[in-house]
Order: sequence, then C-alpha cells, then structure tokens
Amino acid sequence: MRLADAPGVYALCARVLFSPHPDLDEATVRERTLARVEHLAATDPGGVWVAEDGGTIVGAAMALVREGIWGFSLYAVDEALQQRGVGRRLLDAALAYGAERRAHGWIILSSEHPGAMRRYARAGFALQPALAAAGIADLTRAPDAAARVEDAGPAGIELADRIGRAVRGAGHGPDLAVALAGGGRLLVYEDRAFALLRESQVALLAATDEEAATTVLWGGLVTAPPGTTAIVDFMTAAQQWAITACLDARLPLSPEGPVCTKGRLGPLTPYLPNGAYL
Repeated sequence: MRLADAPGVYALCARVLFSPHPDLDEATVRERTLARVEHLAATDPGGVWVAEDGGTIVGAAMALVREGIWGFSLYAVDEALQQRGVGRRLLDAALAYGAERRAHGWIILSSEHPGAMRRYARAGFALQPALAAAGIADLTRAPDAAARVEDAGPAGIELADRIGRAVRGAGHGPDLAVALAGGGRLLVYEDRAFALLRESQVALLAATDEEAATTVLWGGLVTAPPGTTAIVDFMTAAQQWAITACLDARLPLSPEGPVCTKGRLGPLTPYLPNGAYL
C-alpha cells in the first residue's frame, strides 16, 4: 500500500465494509479513514497491503505491531472477488508482517462474515464471541464517581500506555495521538482507567480493575453529546462489568463478530478494544 492508495482504500471500505453511523456524516468518516490509512502506511509500511484490478483497489489489509503485539486494523475485499483467494493472500501478507516483527501476541476484531471467522480460526486464532450495545443511554443510574472522570487530552497518553501495557500487553502510543487529532477524547479516572471516546462511542477502554473500568465507561456515557447514540463494541464474556453497565444504561444488546486472539497477550480485562488500533 502507498499513501496515494488511501482514497481507493476508503472507496473500497465504503462499498463493502462500513455501515452508516447514526451520528456521523460521510465526510467525517472519510477524513478519519484517510488519516488511519495514512498513519499506518507511515508507521507500519510492511503491514499494509492492497489488491488491484485494472487500477482499482479491490482488496486491502492493514496490520500494525506495537511493542510485540500484532493487530489487524482493516480487512476488506470487493464482493465480486470474494472466495477467489484474494482475501487469503492479503491476510497471509499481513500475518507475515507480524512474524517478521517477531510479534508474540495477536488480536483481530472480526466481522460477522462467516468466511472471515473461518479464515481467522484456520490461522490459529481462538474466537471469543462478543456483544455490542447501542442506543440512547439512560443516565439515571450513573455512579457518583463518574463525575470525577476527567478529559485529559494528549496529557493522558502516558497513563493510557501504562495501563495498556498491563492489560493488553502493549501501549497504543502514536495511535492515540492520531485518534485525538481526529476529534477523539481521552478520558481518565484517577490513575486506574482510561477510555477513548469518539462522539458517544466508547472506542477503547482499559483499566486496572473493574470498578474503575465501570466508572470511566459511565463517564463517557455521561459526557457524550446529548441525544447521540451511545455505542459500546466487542464485549466478550470476560467483560461482564461492561455488559452490566450497558444494561443499567438501558442500552439494547446485539451479537457482534468475535474477538480473535493467539499468542502471549495481557489479561485483556478490563478491556474494550479499538477497531482501528485494537
């Protein structure tokens, strides 16, 4: 993948991957996707790959490695070319990048597409079923401690990296800076928890304990723009604290693609991963 491929990658994702966001216009989604593609093309040039057909990008795979942890940031193949080996070749190239960088832990957030789940399982990943929650949050049951959650901005990245290393096995470092530049907010609770918010979506969260994780999750719900759709993604069975908080906020639950892992990772709890940067 080259920097010049970014618009073509966005066009592919808009065709086959992205679902409409309830509170975002297309221009914002495009701007954030271009920033994501350009960022990983710069930080992980060996992990980002495209497939072309007649000059049109028809497949893309983007992987990153942070402190020994490999993550799969993006994976899309044009519907007309699915089941023809294009996706397998892209995934193989992204996985090879992790091997070249000697990654010891691996994470993928899968879609619900049967072919994707099968491919990840065949690649040696353990698939952990997950739930998502989305809706207008009822804030009447928010804990009092949620009022002490602070918007730390870039100053909170050091704390987030420290917690991320303990929970995920690696910090998010430069990825958080890109997310903040694109309109994200970095919330912290004492020195025990952090959450990255995009509008009212909890886009990443990690904590040293479940009480702090619950508090910073509620802090995100409470400080989200009024009337926007709260979104909490990729809650596995290990994140019962998050499921309980979402139920308390009266957010409907729905099935989601699995969280796929292999190798040596942190405990991954309390933890809600980020779709772009895991």
